Amino acid sequence: MMIRILGIESSCDETAAAIVADGREILSNVVASQVEVHRKYGGVVPEIASREHLRHIVPVVREALDRAGMCLADVDAVGVTRGPGLVGALLVGLTYGKVLAQALGKPLVAVNHLEGHVHAVLLEAHRAGAQPEFPAVCLIVSGGHTQLYGVAAAPAAEDPAALQLSYQRLGGTRDDAAGEAYDKVAKLLALGYPGGPIIDQLAAWSPTGAAIAGYGASPKFAPPKLRGNPYDFSFSGIKTAVLYYVRDHAEFQPEIAARKAALQEGKRSAAEIAALCSPATLDLISQFQSAVVRDLAARTLAAARETGVRSVLVSGGVAANSELRRVFDASAQSGGLPVFFPSRALSTDNAAMIAAAAYSRLMSGERAGEDLDAEAVLPLI
Repeated sequence: MMIRILGIESSCDETAAAIVADGREILSNVVASQVEVHRKYGGVVPEIASREHLRHIVPVVREALDRAGMCLADVDAVGVTRGPGLVGALLVGLTYGKVLAQALGKPLVAVNHLEGHVHAVLLEAHRAGAQPEFPAVCLIVSGGHTQLYGVAAAPAAEDPAALQLSYQRLGGTRDDAAGEAYDKVAKLLALGYPGGPIIDQLAAWSPTGAAIAGYGASPKFAPPKLRGNPYDFSFSGIKTAVLYYVRDHAEFQPEIAARKAALQEGKRSAAEIAALCSPATLDLISQFQSAVVRDLAARTLAAARETGVRSVLVSGGVAANSELRRVFDASAQSGGLPVFFPSRALSTDNAAMIAAAAYSRLMSGERAGEDLDAEAVLPLI
């Protein structure tokens, strides 16, 4: 018989519920996004996020069950995100999941949000009929996280087809996460929110990178040279370099003002924003993205080579970035090391990945108790 797990995710600004069978088959995956709510603030407001989760948690779970053709009694276990994330947001999903599991008399499984992103890759690989080989290196890169892990796998005790994963932290960001840097640069240039998707789209409109008349030479941003751990990241410097470049070129200000006015009028598509960007701005955007992507790929692939792993996994919201995928795919073809991504839908926060991770832990004999609590800072171990 299939074991069907209800996954619940509420770590930031997505209220999500999903049903996954045997940790591999997605029966439903529902996400209620808060992007429109937080857009006018240029970022997630924690208190507002918590209130929106309270509004959406019940209907989202109901819809996940309906799409899977199930009722609550058919659920075999409940998997909930314990952390890391915004504590108020986490508490909504975690409390609902705890009460639901207790009322149904079903097992409750606590899931680390970061491990969920690892399982998003495995879910996608299963759908494609592929299987990453372990040990692997995994880059988890999003608006809140940029972490690099070594990942080992062993068969779970109660289902050898399920993998019990273990982790070694190799490195992480020392300041801004990559997605956070995208959002801040997008806000600085008045491109809209969230910054990652719009910058990725606008970068494709960039000219060749030559000097632009009236703006001087095209900017060239280099990844930082960090002392200590070679697998650490830092994106604050690149973000600040963009700030200084714009500050030193007053020519950018009129178009930034024009884009701010357009955003207030609801003009947010890539085509509408691109029409208000000079070639210099588009080149600036492209150079920023290139610097971030080069750094992410270079440090990840260096870690993969030096640790002798057999696969590279890339997950998290920024894993949807087209340039990041292109660079990793090109490196994989030239270096012979396979790189696995989730689909774009599974890259961003979702509950299918939480349910899949919960199945793996359930098959390893793990259960959460009534004292389970949310943890805003939760290492992946």
